[in-house]
Amino acid sequence: MLTALVVVPVVGALLVIAAGRFAPSSGGGAGGTARWVALGGSLVTLAVALGVLASYDLDGSGMQLTESYAWIEPLGVHWALGVDGLALVLVLLTAVLVPIVLVAEWRTGEPGDGIHAPGDPHGADHRDRRATFGAWVLLLEAAALAVFLATDVFLFYVVFEATLIPAYFLIGGFGGAERGRAATKFLVYQLAGGLVMLMSVVGLYVVATEQGPASYLVSDLAALDLGVVEGRWLFLGFFVAFAVKAPLFPVHTWLADTTQTATTGTSVLLVCVLDKIGTYAMIRFCLGLFPEASTWATPVVVTLALVSIVYGALIAIGQDDLLRLVGLTSLSHFGFIVLGIFVLTDQGHTGAILYMVNHGLATAALFLVAGFAVRRAGTASISAMGGMEKAAPVLAGLFLLAGMATLGLPGLAPFVSEFLVTLAAFDYAWYVGAIAVTGIVWAAIYVLWAYQRSMTGPPRPVPGAEGETLDHAGAGGDPRVIGDLTTREVGVLVPLVVALVGFGFFPTLLTDVIEPTTTQVLEQVASALPAAEGGN
Repeated sequence: MLTALVVVPVVGALLVIAAGRFAPSSGGGAGGTARWVALGGSLVTLAVALGVLASYDLDGSGMQLTESYAWIEPLGVHWALGVDGLALVLVLLTAVLVPIVLVAEWRTGEPGDGIHAPGDPHGADHRDRRATFGAWVLLLEAAALAVFLATDVFLFYVVFEATLIPAYFLIGGFGGAERGRAATKFLVYQLAGGLVMLMSVVGLYVVATEQGPASYLVSDLAALDLGVVEGRWLFLGFFVAFAVKAPLFPVHTWLADTTQTATTGTSVLLVCVLDKIGTYAMIRFCLGLFPEASTWATPVVVTLALVSIVYGALIAIGQDDLLRLVGLTSLSHFGFIVLGIFVLTDQGHTGAILYMVNHGLATAALFLVAGFAVRRAGTASISAMGGMEKAAPVLAGLFLLAGMATLGLPGLAPFVSEFLVTLAAFDYAWYVGAIAVTGIVWAAIYVLWAYQRSMTGPPRPVPGAEGETLDHAGAGGDPRVIGDLTTREVGVLVPLVVALVGFGFFPTLLTDVIEPTTTQVLEQVASALPAAEGGN
């Protein structure tokens, strides 16, 4: 079943390419057929993910539904997949977000899609690229699902790096005028982190062969007798790669440029799915394989997390580009997630994993509604918007709701996870909790100030239409005035809103799945505490 979960979106991507090339031109053209095929492939993947959920024993612990087949026998590499509570919630998050993104970006890649910035030389390209966009999205989904399910370190490394291929083409092929530069910067950062991790992957092989038959299975590697020094060096190789992916200060600078230029759907996949790979892997591999080194590194990692929380929030406040602002908020939020992981308590871990899911839902909603606003205003500049609530009250209301979720309003899902992480931070050290709390205050400022400047106040002139102002949809019959959200756009946001409210009032729907994994990981770490305290 887990192999099927990875294979289905790959097959879907191939069918999308075939539909884009060979489908008849009637009914919206080959690209129109391709986007329906892409949506169908994502929905089949979601159905398989729900089948995994139905087969998962919520009362059990450890890896379930495991599969293991020899792949490269001389190196001890296996096609090995498994799912526990941590992997399950992230698999479901991925499977839910992909069809939402495909519907939200329904027009992306078609002539006149409104994506390309004025003056962009690629903006004059009228080829129908809907099939290309849908295929890359499905391939990105397949690689991300394989990452969350892999229980072989070598397999994990391969699919970890494979996620960069569709991500690069989604960033560089669709978006604003600077998308080529942003895609290159993204790729350079990620490849650099991956190369550092590769050295640790090779190092693990060397240690494994010294102690027995070669094997890259996580279960076998966790049983290795690592020396303190070599364990810490291997830990650093993995952690650096995951810090880049997360992202964590100071290796975060690719984030804002990417979200500013990519389509909002691509930003959702990058920030709400791919970036979770970094924090997921910190738990699965850093803590799972190197518990002693993780406890040794905790003070430094906690410090970096606090810097990310405060620095990300402060620079978000000063942003005028709405999409860049939303991207930078995630730097602060990932600081909370990493903080929850490395305080090494039940509360912190449960809150961090819960935060991964809730952040994915809230930030996806905020990105998408911000993207809808940018398309209507014709600019991402907050100072050039203003008065949008008069013309598009539904858009403004959903923007406010997504913003309230992002800042952790009680009753919405992120509040519970943020509360748990903050409590764990105070248990770790009172000053750590005090610094973390300031991030919540800054979040209220950047969300409410962005809403006030973009949605309230007097209408602003429509860019490119001198003398025109934002008005109610259809006023005067002028096509340049702002219209409210369409039925399709509202439909895209409804599942996210329902999840934010539902998990806000019933967080145990997620915590009951997460807690067995939390307990197991912390037991591994606790067994290494005496060695860590010895200072060897």
